[in-house]
Amino acid sequence: MNMMTMPSHSSPTQISSMPTVLVVEDEVMVRMPIAEYLRDCGYNVVEACDADEAIAAVAEGGAVSLVFSDVRMPGQMDGFGLAQWFKTHHPDVPVLLTSGYNASRGTARDMPGVRLIEKPYSQLQVARRIAALLER
Repeated sequence: MNMMTMPSHSSPTQISSMPTVLVVEDEVMVRMPIAEYLRDCGYNVVEACDADEAIAAVAEGGAVSLVFSDVRMPGQMDGFGLAQWFKTHHPDVPVLLTSGYNASRGTARDMPGVRLIEKPYSQLQVARRIAALLER
């Protein structure tokens, strides 16, 4: 999907046909702005504060086109664990992880189909990476 051709919020039918991005981030002041930006780009967005909440949203029948998750978050499962869960249960769903820790870069390389974007990121960088992953 080209960023220049992303539809506006003009039609409910148009919105519902857009990909759904699951944004998983425990820090609400980080999650809310990127979720809102992605909505402004035309995506449907489901927000979760941790891996358990993300998995519950999918279990409730939420179709997800892509997962955008922080690596470090509270609970028993971090972003890598969530990515592995998706690779096991929904292997066609791309996962884009984000982290401010350089050590995460090596681990992300070891997970086929999982991409990493480092913090701090710009909203535009995230939207471009999501669009590129969804085009594949």
